[in-house]
Amino acid sequence: MNTETSKTRKIAAWVIAGLLTALYFFSASGKLFLHPEQMEQFKLGDWRIIIALGEITSALLFLFPKTNKYGVLLLSSYMGGAIILHMTNGLNIVMPSVVLVLVWVVGFLRNPELFRIA
Repeated sequence: MNTETSKTRKIAAWVIAGLLTALYFFSASGKLFLHPEQMEQFKLGDWRIIIALGEITSALLFLFPKTNKYGVLLLSSYMGGAIILHMTNGLNIVMPSVVLVLVWVVGFLRNPELFRIA
């Protein structure tokens, strides 16, 4: 891989990771401050603070390249739970699925070895 491709790959990973981290921070702030009643709707009102703090922690681990592997793992689990929650409540699963795929794209751009089967 030449240096131009490597540089483009790094920039793309940083841009997507930054946007996803901002999305997760916005989502966590909604759980904490803006719309806590949405968590009540899913019967998760008692867990909203723990879920929001886990979301923030996972997003921060995901943002930085040295801890990105852990962030990918945690956010994949988190988004899997979000997809299941959407499915069981009759909501559209497109948005959490797209976000999950973007998490995997950043994971691949930063750590291609995560996706090797051997």
